[in-house]
Amino acid sequence: MTINDSVFGELEYEYGWAKNNTVHFLGKKTEIDLMIDGEEDGNFDDEQYIAYQSLMQNWNELQLSLLQPILDYYHQKRYELGYNIEFNEEYPLIETKEQLLENITLSGIVVPYADINEGRDIRLIFDCTWDEENGLGVRLINEKVTEVGYQDVAI
Repeated sequence: MTINDSVFGELEYEYGWAKNNTVHFLGKKTEIDLMIDGEEDGNFDDEQYIAYQSLMQNWNELQLSLLQPILDYYHQKRYELGYNIEFNEEYPLIETKEQLLENITLSGIVVPYADINEGRDIRLIFDCTWDEENGLGVRLINEKVTEVGYQDVAI
């Protein structure tokens, strides 16, 4: 089933609403999946529209703010696995945001069901070179990073 939503555009339903989309992520044109939680009837919560529109309005400024929390997460994960002591080629030393960008790719934006208590909730999905199986997920509340982890943080 397909709908044409006034905010999200043309979406297809398959266990959730989705479409392929192109966004600019830190200067690069990037193909992503835009996924919106919703029932088959295609009616979305006002909060979902507000969260997505706020993300898009703040997208240019927001992108840079994602990098430090991801870098911090990577350093923590590397430390937990002991790769700060013992070399592992899958977890190389990444010290700069530029190096980080060489190892991550934005692959999806998720607009989850609205939770009245949380605020504007958006999740970002990244592919990363150090953990291709679990990837990387970032949760944003009111356009601020609140959680970084495996992709399941974002789904």
